[in-house]
Amino acid sequence: MFNIKTYDTVAQAGRDEFNAKKYYLSDDVADPDGILVHSTPLHDISLDGKLQSIVRIGAGVNTIPVAKCTEKGICVFNCPGGNANAVKELAIAAMIMAMRNGFDAMNWVKNLPGDESDPGKTVEKGKEVYRGPEILGKTIGIIGLGAIGSRMARACDDLGMKVYGYDPFLPHIRSQELSEYVTFTDDVNKLLEVSDIVTVHIPLNEANRGFIGKAEIDRMKRGAYVVNYARGPIIDDDAICDALESGKIKAYATDFPTPRQMKLPTVLCTPHLGAGTPEADVNCSVMAAKQTMDYLENGNISNSVNLPNVSFTRADGDRIAIIHSNKVGMLGMVTEKVSAHGLNIENLVNKSRDGVAYTILDFNTDVPQSLADELSSIDGVIRLRLIK
Repeated sequence: MFNIKTYDTVAQAGRDEFNAKKYYLSDDVADPDGILVHSTPLHDISLDGKLQSIVRIGAGVNTIPVAKCTEKGICVFNCPGGNANAVKELAIAAMIMAMRNGFDAMNWVKNLPGDESDPGKTVEKGKEVYRGPEILGKTIGIIGLGAIGSRMARACDDLGMKVYGYDPFLPHIRSQELSEYVTFTDDVNKLLEVSDIVTVHIPLNEANRGFIGKAEIDRMKRGAYVVNYARGPIIDDDAICDALESGKIKAYATDFPTPRQMKLPTVLCTPHLGAGTPEADVNCSVMAAKQTMDYLENGNISNSVNLPNVSFTRADGDRIAIIHSNKVGMLGMVTEKVSAHGLNIENLVNKSRDGVAYTILDFNTDVPQSLADELSSIDGVIRLRLIK
């Protein structure tokens, strides 16, 4: 029986994926094999014990101590694409509402005196105050063309916008696919200079913290709009607020407002609603459940953020899954010990990522625990599982 600790809400569709005979899900599990988490910060939890996997029911993993998990041999997953459409839709809506002064206009109408018998004439007076430009024909610069950014690009092209894209990590074949409606540049400054609207869709990590700061904003057009439905600290708080107050930036739409931003009339802010749809909850919860089960039962990895992705069908016997340092001689030591036990390896797959490697050995027979123990003792092995 695998024990899964749940944080926050896990959609019932995701819970239903788990076989009740093999899995126990609860928010009060003391020593879990796996964790499903939505937004609760996990930086202070214990990573000792049986814990083998953490799945973020969403995309961003800044609330998870990924580096520490890697040291402990804990696989961290996310659910890329599961909430991409939800975020895309709200980002586009916020962009349009920011440009058309939609929220300010609605609040103004709702706060008109309620005793007027014919508010129509008064409402008409607000038209000149709250007029804003159309998005048709405008240039949008999209930083990050992953699951969300690529959907943004297609939607903005369909809306008649000119789309510039910047993503140095995008595979070449993917950029070729998107080039039908995205003009790619390898110079983010060029994107900033030509765009009427700049939107960010990159993960929050140390490299991306403050990715848009004063220098980047200085390169933007005066009166440009900025959209941030990725993570708040990607855009420097002081830089964006100063630019809004000076009029350099016309408006800022974000799902992650800071106290200073909340006081500014040109900030359109929502309370982290980007992925908050029932459809996204279902998509991500089902994906999280399937990834958890495949890893715990088979050692297969899909959508990990800290270990290489390795997934293939098991042979008829046992499987050994090893997380280890990516150094010369590791595989030789592993296969030597296997041979000493007179066992034949049916399949062997080894992949590495950032100094950490993951090796799966498949057999057509049972594997003795003694071999697993010997392999675990090899210098450089972080964690080993014998999967029956």
